[in-house]
Amino acid sequence: MAAGAALSNEEIARLLESTCALIEAEMNALGDDGCRFHFKDGEWCVNEVVGHLIEAEKRGFAGRIRDFLAGRPTQAWDQERIARERKDCERVSQSVWMEFMGLRHDSIALVRSLKPADMEKGGMHPKVGMLRVSDLVQEWVHHDRNHTRQLLAIQQERAYPHMGNSQKFVGE
Repeated sequence: MAAGAALSNEEIARLLESTCALIEAEMNALGDDGCRFHFKDGEWCVNEVVGHLIEAEKRGFAGRIRDFLAGRPTQAWDQERIARERKDCERVSQSVWMEFMGLRHDSIALVRSLKPADMEKGGMHPKVGMLRVSDLVQEWVHHDRNHTRQLLAIQQERAYPHMGNSQKFVGE
């Protein structure tokens, strides 16, 4: 696969915004019951996917970037434990959405404020080694797309058993 140019900060900010639009539309369409649907034991519901994005925003992306800019060390975090402790499946979906949006709004402003010198700042991560701000902003886009695919797949799994012979179209 050929690599194109890295995304600019403005492109990253716009892509982070587009994630918001997709998640808001999906959560509004589903309502609380749809946002709590689990298609399989051990899989996250929509609320839990968004809860993970919230924690990733705080701990893995915006929070980590702020740490790097301030010269503070970075830390790993136990994503599964945090997800269990958050209990997002039990929450009203609008509450989860509002928490995400508050953080994401600030994060978009952070990305837009980053200067070229900021992009080279970084630190050692205990699991993956050296990380720079420039690495994290690119990963952020990738991470968002990974979890929006997951969020959309939950409803695909919900619809699939009710598709009758239309199931034969899947995979064509």
